[in-house]
Amino acid sequence: MTLSSRQDTLAIQEEMPWEARDVPTTLHEMLGATARAFPDRPALSYQLLSGPADKAVTLTWRQFHEQCCRAANLFRDLKIGEEDVVALVLPNCIETAVATIGGAIAGIVNPINPLLEPEQIAAILRETGARVVVTLRSFPKTDIAQKTAEAVRHAPDVHTVFEIDLNRYLTPPKSWIVPLVRPGTPTGHHADLMDFHKALAKQSPSLTFPDSKGDRVAAYFHTGGTTGMPKVAQHKYSGMIYNGWLGDTVLFGETDSVMCPLPLFHVMACQAVLMSMIKSGAHVVFPTPAGYRGEGVFDNFWKLCERYRTTFVVTVPTAAAVLMQRKVDADISTVRNAISGSAPMPLELFNRFEAATGMTIIEAYGLTEATCLVSTNPPGGAKKVGSVGVPFPYTDVRIIRETPDGPVDCEVDEVGEICVSNPGIYPGNTYTEVAKNAKLYHHGKYLRTGDLGRLDPDGYLWITGRAKDLIIRGGHNIDPADIEEALTAHHDVAVAGAIGQPDAHAGEMPCAYVELVEGGTATGEELRDYCKVHVHERAAIPKHVEVLDELPKTAVGKVFKPDLRKRAITRVYNAALEEAGIAAQVTSVVDDKKRGLVAQVSRTGDADEEAIGHVLGQFVRPWDWAE
Repeated sequence: MTLSSRQDTLAIQEEMPWEARDVPTTLHEMLGATARAFPDRPALSYQLLSGPADKAVTLTWRQFHEQCCRAANLFRDLKIGEEDVVALVLPNCIETAVATIGGAIAGIVNPINPLLEPEQIAAILRETGARVVVTLRSFPKTDIAQKTAEAVRHAPDVHTVFEIDLNRYLTPPKSWIVPLVRPGTPTGHHADLMDFHKALAKQSPSLTFPDSKGDRVAAYFHTGGTTGMPKVAQHKYSGMIYNGWLGDTVLFGETDSVMCPLPLFHVMACQAVLMSMIKSGAHVVFPTPAGYRGEGVFDNFWKLCERYRTTFVVTVPTAAAVLMQRKVDADISTVRNAISGSAPMPLELFNRFEAATGMTIIEAYGLTEATCLVSTNPPGGAKKVGSVGVPFPYTDVRIIRETPDGPVDCEVDEVGEICVSNPGIYPGNTYTEVAKNAKLYHHGKYLRTGDLGRLDPDGYLWITGRAKDLIIRGGHNIDPADIEEALTAHHDVAVAGAIGQPDAHAGEMPCAYVELVEGGTATGEELRDYCKVHVHERAAIPKHVEVLDELPKTAVGKVFKPDLRKRAITRVYNAALEEAGIAAQVTSVVDDKKRGLVAQVSRTGDADEEAIGHVLGQFVRPWDWAE
């Protein structure tokens, strides 16, 4: 069924309660059913290099099922029980998907972002008590093996490290060269080092131990990517299967081919896409270890879509913006839809992408704490650009505001905190750290997302801001506290406030405003250089640092960040208008109850609305004519 409206989702719900749905109980059961239904259809394809004629490896559903069973048997042989953790520090490859599913069948799988620093990876390994780690063998142009080895040194529970050699994806002469230039195998940790492929080959292609008897925690996914300790969310089979059921019910069929250059350590690629593939039998393609970040992926993207006869593209606004700088140089007539998540897509980019590709963009919303999926613009119905669509079937979205008498539901179009209840929610146990679950739910069942938004009269969800103070750079979460702590360590800085400033490419970029101590002389540029050394995550280094006489503050002395955001919007929008040679400027930014922060624009010459819209439409925040 294709969703066309909120009424369609309600109709699905009214057929029967979720508990009465005939859905699998475990991940192995769901995968086994698809392997029996479509044994010889393609399941996953992967290529190490991005060229449209480069070597690709494809597994059928029968082969993928067998490999996942081998992996699960391997982990169980190493005494991984249902409460034990297998951590993955991997880029995308076939083995990443195999280890993900195998780890979740045998125990609890914990994909970790390989771009994190060793100390962050080690902190997650310690937090989860991981006993087995799967990572890369040393390989040119990547330091994942080295970072993992350093992390394992500081994770005493890890007893085995499996290595995957990407050289098998190359052909001669490149495959001959790798052994000659391969970095040395990192040593110094206490764990046993084993070859993943050799170990898999010794295992049975069928499960050799009883499958789980029912629902349980099967995956850990960490949030964010900031310095310090990311929160670790718990995902149950029921939430993973719900995400797969949604994809199968409203988006994909077994004849679909899905291009997914997003990382499997993220819930969008793993819990939304891979689970949907497993339930529906559709074919998913992962191009290069780094996906969109991979060398040549953007240049070859349209040809890759032609090669795999892609029907769905999975993207994010930052990637879509780069793709619009490439000519559509291939036959992409098979591609119907582009599914976009992680951040709202600017109107100008939305229109350009659809016009250039002939695709329909489907903007969706999800979050790690909900296993993933929450809402989508109806694939077969009206798409309200700027909204994140209607809640999926069996997802109850409430907009709630706090009052002295307790939480109350907001009226239609009234802004409050977005709160979610669905089968992907694990009330009271969202995070592994018990303390982090305090005050995370309203009425014991509605997850507080930290996002501000509203529901319009048609049931569409609009995100207007964030109650939690994250900066989201191209879907990557940055904690402003890390920037503020670094700046306030500078001897000239008294107070610092970090926010996300609008960015046409990344959605937001970190920027900071500071107030100096009496007699302080540091300039914004000097402080930005200071951040390059003292902000430990490259993505969090502010793009702009500005010194103010005094930062705006609340009555209790806290930095009032809405005023800083208004200042940043004005500065960035005016710079964009000036660069485009348009005689107009932002004179103020107002806080609209429905739309969030809205730039007010005045003409200073004969600039027309279309020209201004073309420039400011690249940003997510809306604009209006000043009165």
